[in-house]
Amino acid sequence: VQLQASGGGLVQPGGSLRLSCAASGSIISINVMGWYRQAPGKQRELVTLITNDGTSNYADSVKGRFAISRDNVKNTVYLQMNNLRPEDTAVYYCNAEVQTRPIRYTNYWGKGTLVTVSS
Repeated sequence: VQLQASGGGLVQPGGSLRLSCAASGSIISINVMGWYRQAPGKQRELVTLITNDGTSNYADSVKGRFAISRDNVKNTVYLQMNNLRPEDTAVYYCNAEVQTRPIRYTNYWGKGTLVTVSS
């Protein structure tokens, strides 16, 4: 199973970006999908998660600005980021809990995509 993230880049404060992460391979189903980020010199932190029934939660720092969604047919998760701030600058990683065999779920990570918020 591979997770391929895309959509990062340079954006000015107040701007928007949309990240995508597509899972491919021997997938029976995907339970939770999410986004984490790691800023320079800091530990990786959870940004947002979404379950297969669409229930989501967010870090307090991004509530009201970021929105996660998923397409279960395409095995893809999206992150719409609005009103970006310089402190949102980080490498963003997607994560998925994937069922590859009956009663077996494995956690997978994408390689990360860099988001830079700067004027």
